[in-house]
Amino acid sequence: MKKTKIDLRSDTITKPSPEMREAIFNAKVGDDVFGDDPTVNLLQEKTAELFRKDAALFVPSGTMSNQLALKTLSEPGWEMICERECHIVNYETGGPAVHSSLMINMLTTEYGVMPADEIEANIRHDDIHTPKTKIVTVENTHNRHGGTICPLDEILKIRKVADKHNLLMHLDGARLWNAHVATGIPLADWVAPFDSISVCFSKGLGAPIGSMMLGSRDFIEKARRNRKLFGGAMRQVGIIAAAAIYALDNNIKRLADDHANARLLAEGLNNIDGFDVDMPRVQTNIVIADISKTGKSSNEVVSTLEENGVLSVPFGPTTIRFVTHLDVSREECEKAVEIISGLKF
Repeated sequence: MKKTKIDLRSDTITKPSPEMREAIFNAKVGDDVFGDDPTVNLLQEKTAELFRKDAALFVPSGTMSNQLALKTLSEPGWEMICERECHIVNYETGGPAVHSSLMINMLTTEYGVMPADEIEANIRHDDIHTPKTKIVTVENTHNRHGGTICPLDEILKIRKVADKHNLLMHLDGARLWNAHVATGIPLADWVAPFDSISVCFSKGLGAPIGSMMLGSRDFIEKARRNRKLFGGAMRQVGIIAAAAIYALDNNIKRLADDHANARLLAEGLNNIDGFDVDMPRVQTNIVIADISKTGKSSNEVVSTLEENGVLSVPFGPTTIRFVTHLDVSREECEKAVEIISGLKF
């Protein structure tokens, strides 16, 4: 019999629950390119209302959502300021350059939070020799920094800088739901400072596919055309939208369980020789362990863990990422710690 593995690779590996599958089965559908898929329309209206934005647009993935936003906001040759470890730079295949001809100015930070004054110091002023700094992107929560939250107070300071210098702001909020649950700050408050927003349904919320763009009505209409250009226009996609609606209605509050499980996992790993977790980073559902004291590479340690029933991912030469989610229980997190503590590296 095949041994069941405890899968902590990502919150993207979740599978639809029986109740979500029932919602998919019963979904009313139409042709979304013509704008007549009733379930997609309901999801877009529901999400826009939740975030108090004028309009929303359903897209297949978070990468497409981010890249559509940048394409719709920008002109070729503009410069974008972002954090060096952000998803847009590291995991979207050079999209800002390929799709939007954007220059990128990356700021190095300790916890993924760009101070407003540092952003202001990096704005290029009008000069025929330089690109125009026009966009600031923020990732919240921040994946490569361990699920850290960019505080709303700092975002509001960035907005003031943006207003002063006529900049646009985009939020990669793939895991913004986690920031909302961890802080209790309403989703609408988190996104109010931004001109465009991307949120994801297929991570902590457990839907099989899909992300949402949000913004002004004019912005979304322009983005709809770019979605067609990118090949992201879909037809009877209500079957997917129904899963996202179920996720919105049922899976937001339960993210607190994932956060508690991540804390348990992080504390357990910190008690294992060779594993070090920077606990201030463990703010939501991501745990990054430094395994340099084992003398092994991350690939070697990940392979050993997999052989013993625990799945994780290399996250650097000597770092490993674990992510808690709705398909891994507290008992499984405890078991993972037990298994790892019994290994020799």
